[in-house]
Amino acid sequence: MSVHPDLHQRYVQACQSSGHSENPFMAHLLQEADNNYKNEWTKGITLKIAGNNHLVPVQRVTDDDLQVLASVLRNTGFVTGLDLRYNTLTDAGAKHVAEFLQGNSTLRYLNLMFNYIGTSGAELIAKALLRNETLGYLRMTGNKIGNKGGMFFASMLQMNSTLEKLDLGDCDMGTQCLVAIATALAQNRPLKAINLNRPLLYSEEEETTVHIALMLKNNSSLVELHLCKHDMKNFGVERLCEALYENSSLRYLDLSCNKITRDGAKYLAELLKRNQTLEILDLNANRIEDDGAIYLSEALALYNRTLLALSVVSNNISGKGLGALSDAMKINMKLSYIYIWGNKFDEATSKAFSELIQRGRLKPRCTDVEPYTVDGHVHLAELSHGLKKHYYWTPSYGEVTNRDANASLAIAAVSEH
Repeated sequence: MSVHPDLHQRYVQACQSSGHSENPFMAHLLQEADNNYKNEWTKGITLKIAGNNHLVPVQRVTDDDLQVLASVLRNTGFVTGLDLRYNTLTDAGAKHVAEFLQGNSTLRYLNLMFNYIGTSGAELIAKALLRNETLGYLRMTGNKIGNKGGMFFASMLQMNSTLEKLDLGDCDMGTQCLVAIATALAQNRPLKAINLNRPLLYSEEEETTVHIALMLKNNSSLVELHLCKHDMKNFGVERLCEALYENSSLRYLDLSCNKITRDGAKYLAELLKRNQTLEILDLNANRIEDDGAIYLSEALALYNRTLLALSVVSNNISGKGLGALSDAMKINMKLSYIYIWGNKFDEATSKAFSELIQRGRLKPRCTDVEPYTVDGHVHLAELSHGLKKHYYWTPSYGEVTNRDANASLAIAAVSEH
């Protein structure tokens, strides 16, 4: 029978032998891991050493701290996830990450979100992934790797055969890098989900969207695509829709925070009439207005029976468009999740969605509004539900047990993380 490995004791010994002072926050979390996972380590555990923990005093992980941690974990085959978000890791820390990835054969999940890793750190990690055969999910979110750093990941995607999920959102990538990633994904088969949110684009011609559309024509494995804050307009949406007529794998399309109007919604409605794969469509923070909502409603009522979730939060839709969406839900029994907060509610809208909820057609956990009555008048209040409300957050302790705020995880989960 194997003996449970003592992470805290190993950490103390590693600090003593290297002459590095202990990080009390890290020591506390390793001690907690020893206590909490005493009977579970054979199944694999995720170490959460996130620098935004509010339950205990935090001393954020530095590059030197990470070097010691990597030496502790190098020969432990039971750590399958490592969460290092919101710490102070730089390119020097990325070097330790890269060395760890090259010598590790068990790590499946690595979260480096919002550290200070730049271009050279991105190069080291991307090159390490050419040799690593186990990592399935990498989050680089918020590290300013820039266009050059993103190019290293594009090159890696041409050869890596393991990575299933890659998050490069908020990384300050540019046009050249996005075109290179789109080109790589045309041939890459293992990758199931990619986040390319908020690149720095200086052209109005939407070249990146055109290349992503061309990729979608050829890619038959991508399930989840995030294109939030791409400055996308109706022209770009039309190109994407044309590509998705031929795509039979994409289930989750995130077009939130763009410049899509009613004409773009018309292209999306035409796509919904013909596409039999898409399950989640996120149009949060665009401007499709009543006409756009009516186009989508007609497609959902008469043609589409595969879409499960639609978000039209903050789209300048009034009662006419919202009423059309509620009517579509009475006909289409497949559409189960709808998010409408941030639009212009009138009493007819409030009554329509209140009836959907009261009749059981729309479950309270599947929408972001809740009806209440004052002086005989029905109103809608906001609920903290959505497709990915917790994108930048996870609980400091334990797992997310209530998935109402992250419905996309329940609908189209790509991996366990």
